[in-house]
Amino acid sequence: MAVISEVTIYTDGACSGNPGPGGWAAILMAGGVKKELSGGEADTTNNRMELMAVIEGLRALKRPCKVDIYSDSAYVVNAFEQNWLQKWTMNGWKNSAKAEVANSDLWKELLSLTTMHNVTFHKVKGHADNEFNNRCDELAVAEWKKISEGKGKTNG
Repeated sequence: MAVISEVTIYTDGACSGNPGPGGWAAILMAGGVKKELSGGEADTTNNRMELMAVIEGLRALKRPCKVDIYSDSAYVVNAFEQNWLQKWTMNGWKNSAKAEVANSDLWKELLSLTTMHNVTFHKVKGHADNEFNNRCDELAVAEWKKISEGKGKTNG
């Protein structure tokens, strides 16, 4: 039986204006090793950056893992914990108002990535005393600031 690695991922997204320049960040921790990832986009929304943080964190994994994802985004966590994604897929990516689900491109990618791993989502209080959530916020804000100053890379 193969050993499945256990990984903890903290994520956060930030945006200056909504829409506006945005940043995302993820901190991956496994086996005593910590890796920070961040990036951003010039014209985006906070929700897109929250999703990108989780997507990029999962993309960084090289093999199937048991993953605990910690996010301060109710938007992200509730989509999994309250079965929003299941309802959206059953309704052809339409929400309860029969409109297209916002950010469906990213939701589809995230859903695909979560099928490759055993993922559990955890909601954390944002801007509180959680050092990893606070560090993700710092990294995400730094990304949108770089972009708004014309110095930022847009990924990675």
